[in-house]
Amino acid sequence: MKKESNPLLPYSIRLVAIFFLGWVMLYAGRSVLSPLMMEIQAEYNLSKATVGGIMSLFFLTYTFLQVPAGILGDKIGRRKILIPGFFLFAVFIASIYISPTFIVFIILWMLTGAAQGAYYGPQYALSSEALPKKWITLGSAIIGSGMSFGIALGYYISSTLVITYQTSWKTPFLVISIPIFIVALLMLFFIKEKVNIDGSPDLASDLTDVVPKTAFNFWDLFQNRNLIMAYITIFCSIYGFFVIITWLPYYLEAERGMDKIEASRVASIVPWISIIGTLICSYISDKLGRRKPVVLFMLPLSLLAIFGIVYLNSYASLIAVLVLYGFIGKISLNPVLVALVADNAPKGSLSTAFGLYNFFGMAASICAPYITGFLADYTGSLNAGFYFAAVVTVIGIIAMLFVKEE
Repeated sequence: MKKESNPLLPYSIRLVAIFFLGWVMLYAGRSVLSPLMMEIQAEYNLSKATVGGIMSLFFLTYTFLQVPAGILGDKIGRRKILIPGFFLFAVFIASIYISPTFIVFIILWMLTGAAQGAYYGPQYALSSEALPKKWITLGSAIIGSGMSFGIALGYYISSTLVITYQTSWKTPFLVISIPIFIVALLMLFFIKEKVNIDGSPDLASDLTDVVPKTAFNFWDLFQNRNLIMAYITIFCSIYGFFVIITWLPYYLEAERGMDKIEASRVASIVPWISIIGTLICSYISDKLGRRKPVVLFMLPLSLLAIFGIVYLNSYASLIAVLVLYGFIGKISLNPVLVALVADNAPKGSLSTAFGLYNFFGMAASICAPYITGFLADYTGSLNAGFYFAAVVTVIGIIAMLFVKEE
């Protein structure tokens, strides 16, 4: 096998571009559900708690795949976990279109979540090894900004197909599966298992497709205080984030009287603004060489934004707090915390460390949709769920105070 000569694009740029598209597809596949919640609720006569539980079940399977996918990625090769998972993601989400009953729909939706669970740990391990250390936060930010595009894309596809084209609520799942399959092919043909620090593929590793074995103890990851605090912080940040991306379109329709397309458009402010926030906050973190000050600047503002969504009544103030949350919320915070994990995790267990990071973070995504729906059923309003998310954010602020940086 010959080494690539004069590639049109450096490998690191191709990797960032493809993994960016991977996150676009992951979040489009998730958020495609949110604008459809009223239709699903009406068709199956569900309570708000049960509607929230649909998303919670998705993240149940997604979350429980994090650690196994990370461990297997470290043992047998990240590509061998990442790429089959993405192909299965395309198959399962497309199959929802032909689901005949609510139970079959739920099973396929949970399998979609499980397939997505193979992505996070192996992807960030591959990108962390391929990117130069001084650009790891910015590179992770560009990759992670795909989440923003994905949320907006999922909202747009669902609201446009169902309202403008009067399709079944199942059609968006079939439509989104097509670009998912294309991105899986890009990963298959262009992502390498191991690269040298200069970004050129490591030919020996490319032939064996196996990560070099470095002994590590799984429980050593729980001996590092900075890692534990990062795990707690991402849990708290993701809790508020999934209250917003799961319930905000529904909230804007039910509580603010918007139609589905307007609600989806307003809800999309958060992901669009987060693109700017992600790049700026990540650049600042890289320039400082520290993560803690940036996180402690962002989290209190996230708290104010989540609280303001339901406390402030005017349309202008709603837009203002959504812009604020987009700028400093979970999507912008994530690459900074990813860099904190990369700074503190043993290199031989990067995939496992990132799998644990996402496991603890996404555990919040299991709780948040259901708890918010339960509180809405109990109180008669979705406001209580947003206030509770603000309280959870306070815990994340406290956890970050215990991080020690040189």
